[in-house]
Amino acid sequence: MATKPRQPAPVPKRPVSITAVVDCVGALASRSMQGNLYLYDTNRAAGSTGLGTEELRTKVHRGDQLLWNVLALECEAYVGIAGIEIDPEFCEPERKVYPGTDVAYWTATVKKDSAEPVPYRISFLLGTRAEAVTTTLTPALIG
Repeated sequence: MATKPRQPAPVPKRPVSITAVVDCVGALASRSMQGNLYLYDTNRAAGSTGLGTEELRTKVHRGDQLLWNVLALECEAYVGIAGIEIDPEFCEPERKVYPGTDVAYWTATVKKDSAEPVPYRISFLLGTRAEAVTTTLTPALIG
């Protein structure tokens, strides 16, 4: 009796992590993210460009899981993501918190492929400042 060859189990997609490294002291002094923000992602091998700049172009496809997080360049400074503005037809970022902590991150699922870059803006909370500071230059998700 012949047996069918087994199909390999589908490989789950690895999330694409986007990390913002913020110079809080510089951003607070200038009241701007320009020159004080360094964006990185984990998808360079797939075609992301602009790593370490404010105009990161993250290569994504429909179904990809995105994870945004933030690090302060200075260990004593506070920085957090207040919000992410992007076309909701492309993805809808949602704030989450690691269980048992107050450490927040943002996540979204890419809803569709896009031939054109999909720009987004990130707003940051810095130090004890009540107002969020938003990116001046525009990172984007690219298909």
